[in-house]
Amino acid sequence: MILKDLPTSEKPRERLLKYGALYLSNEDLISIILRTGTKNQNVKVLSNHVLTKIRSISDLNNISIAELTSIKGLGKVKAITLLAAIELGKRVFTKEIEGGILLNNTDLVHQYFSHLIGSKNQEELLIILLDNKKRLINYEIMYKGTSNSAIASPKEIYYYAIKENAAALIIMHNHPSGVILPSEEDYQFTKNLIETGNITGIPVLDHLITNGKEYYSFFKEMANHEV
Repeated sequence: MILKDLPTSEKPRERLLKYGALYLSNEDLISIILRTGTKNQNVKVLSNHVLTKIRSISDLNNISIAELTSIKGLGKVKAITLLAAIELGKRVFTKEIEGGILLNNTDLVHQYFSHLIGSKNQEELLIILLDNKKRLINYEIMYKGTSNSAIASPKEIYYYAIKENAAALIIMHNHPSGVILPSEEDYQFTKNLIETGNITGIPVLDHLITNGKEYYSFFKEMANHEV
């Protein structure tokens, strides 16, 4: 059945006009973005094929053109259109993080920064620099690693901190597996960074591991300290 033969109540665009985008299914939203199906399947069927390609809707965050075009009936133009819509949605959702904001507890740090790396499919290390009143100076994703490792050097991290005249720093990295418990390498890296901070006089206030939704705080969980 082609889309125009569907009852009006089942057509995605008409449903959006009547109920609003908030009340549309994922299938309907993708259908509106893709616009048309193929000769053999309408756009709702094609959209359903996209959804069966992923485990959850959040997986669209990292889907590639190759994965999308492997779906029968979904060519490069449709794949590019869908990826552009996904990226636009991420940019609308992403909060502008302004310098000078007070970051005096771990929940607040995670709230502001977890979206930058939490959903990535490789490990990334975020460096957050603070002044002596725990206000944000600057931040940078300094390292990108593999699916289970982000190689980092305390020397390079502290070069960045000294250059920006930071009084303290917080580091955050993601675990693509979703498991936020630290590895032995995470423990050792944190220990090395704390030792470097003691030498330079720029302390590490915390190290957070995130999966985008939950986080593990070394100083809260292991040392019972607060940021």
